[in-house]
Amino acid sequence: MVDLGTKGPMALNALTASKAAEKLASGEITSEALVRDCLARIEAREDVVNAWAFLDPDLALEQARARDAEPRRGPLHGVPIGVKDIFDTADMPTAHGFPPYEGKSWGVDSACVAAFRKAGMVILGKTVTTEFACPQPLRTTNPHDPTRTPGVSSSGSAAAVADFMTPLANGTQTGGSVIGPSANCGVYGYKASLDGLDRGGFRHCKKSIDTLGLMGRCMDDLLLARAASVGGEAVRPSSGAPRIALLRTPWWDQAEPCMQKAVEDSAAMLRDAGATVTEIDLPALFVEIEDHFAVVNGWEGCQMLADEIRQYPDSFNAHNSERIGYVDGLTEADYFESGRVLDGARAKMDALFDGFDLFLTPSLTGEAPVGLTEVRSAVFARLWTQMYTPSVNLPLFEGPNGLPVCVQLVGKRDTDDAMLANAAWADAGLRSALGTVPKKI
Repeated sequence: MVDLGTKGPMALNALTASKAAEKLASGEITSEALVRDCLARIEAREDVVNAWAFLDPDLALEQARARDAEPRRGPLHGVPIGVKDIFDTADMPTAHGFPPYEGKSWGVDSACVAAFRKAGMVILGKTVTTEFACPQPLRTTNPHDPTRTPGVSSSGSAAAVADFMTPLANGTQTGGSVIGPSANCGVYGYKASLDGLDRGGFRHCKKSIDTLGLMGRCMDDLLLARAASVGGEAVRPSSGAPRIALLRTPWWDQAEPCMQKAVEDSAAMLRDAGATVTEIDLPALFVEIEDHFAVVNGWEGCQMLADEIRQYPDSFNAHNSERIGYVDGLTEADYFESGRVLDGARAKMDALFDGFDLFLTPSLTGEAPVGLTEVRSAVFARLWTQMYTPSVNLPLFEGPNGLPVCVQLVGKRDTDDAMLANAAWADAGLRSALGTVPKKI
């Protein structure tokens, strides 16, 4: 697993966001000291991890000193966060992973960035994203093993959190780009319902699919980061045991043995902790909607990139060029029909949640594979993005190659706070049963 680096285990960058928040509130540490340790970690490791698209240490420290000098705005006041480089930041460039936009400043904050600033957080820098958040890898490596992929497209965010460069980061998910990188890198990840986190100012947002998410190093980090994002109080873990459905899904045979064991062991431990755990099947219609997702994703992606397609037709990577060609063969009628089918599937998914608080399922098919261009299938995450259901990645296991193996908890759409409260209960139960985590499986 990741080494804490040259400054040792007591360096402030090793703190979770929630623990750092406690120390900041008590005056035990300053934001400036915390940010300095994060910057030192980045300096020591960035040549290996390549998690940052933009970083200005002076600007980060200037923000930290300003936070130290003013009244606290909220629980995460003074805590740094990495922002995925598809969100506008008024004082930093936003390149979207697209060469023609390298160094381009847009002069505004996306809604999520504005919320972080309002909460008193330090915008540490911009984390690497793939080109317009597509699933074609760039340069970021997995902190646990630089020969392996960190995932896409929120790869920089997940790697930066996993490598102790920042306690928090945000991301987006179209297929599996919050849950997948979180699972590959072994961090906690929360993917919101479609509008569970404010998507305002997300310049190239596919309105029917793209979803925001958050990453941290413990469940409390996610609860605090969501509260800062929505301007409310952090939810508390559920006081009662949730009703959980063990959902292997029709893709179960794609899961490696270590992933299957992680899910099955989690189900048994949650049952022992007091949860009601019932195994259910996923109706075939949820497998049959894959082609409709491709239509909506492609159509809306090209709509959002209309200006870039017109101005920079030869500047796209292979994936985006192929998608543009695919959409040339579609009609508006195809798009509306696929949207209708997906809407019908969401209604059926709502009904499937009757009697359950959470679904338990794999996050990925297994450990992060060797090779930066080798990407695990997002089959265990993509469905939940399409269904608008909130989900959480729990990094509690370690596979045969020493890489993270993670399980996923999913809640009914538009129940983000309840899902997080129930997931926090489940996480506490699993960690209690596992003892020292991650557990080798």
